[in-house]
Amino acid sequence: MNATPGHLDHLAELVVLQDAFGATISGVDPATPVPWCGDWRVSDLVEHLARVHHWAAAKARSTRERPLGQGPFVLEDLYRDCAAELRDTLVELGPDAIGSTLLGRGPASFWRRRQLHETLVHLWDLRTAGGLELDVRPEVWADTVDEVVTVMQPRQVSMGRMARLPSAIELAASDVDRTWRLDTADEGPATVQVRAPASVLALMLWGRRSPDDADVEVSGDGDVLRAALVEPITP
Repeated sequence: MNATPGHLDHLAELVVLQDAFGATISGVDPATPVPWCGDWRVSDLVEHLARVHHWAAAKARSTRERPLGQGPFVLEDLYRDCAAELRDTLVELGPDAIGSTLLGRGPASFWRRRQLHETLVHLWDLRTAGGLELDVRPEVWADTVDEVVTVMQPRQVSMGRMARLPSAIELAASDVDRTWRLDTADEGPATVQVRAPASVLALMLWGRRSPDDADVEVSGDGDVLRAALVEPITP
């Protein structure tokens, strides 16, 4: 597995995507459905990401989050305030402070990467729901894939939310030089190989794209891939 990412300034990338998310809110009807997020509407999506930013800021500080209340909220204001809270917290703490992470005590900078990818996936949700394109560098999307493979899916296994996959799955990005091997109890050769742009691989792992899409190349046992993707690979 080529798991060494190219250098990404996760905090700088997070700020760019937060700004893009905030700028998009007013351009999409809040009642617009977000079908890949169950019965959510855009208003639910915006409120969710704002609350996650607020929660993550408290985790980074190892403090109890202050309740935001039930609303109703002015969506643009809610998101702007929570995004700024997270950004200011991560800047103030710096890269070496210790806080609470999804993996226990660790560097508060964990949240730079985690919130970058949370924001990226939900920015795709928001813009796609609104019929808008999203242009993000493949290197950022590749890091989204890497986070799922190295952090999120192993955590799901360790928490007992899913069993280890019985067969190896190899993922290859077609637009950057990155490959990954999705968790498996089997150290043998991969029974299925998947090649697609990094954005497509990331969105497939997060339940937004299908292995049957035209820009996905699947070699080997496609049933193994489909079975894996119905597992709770991500929370």
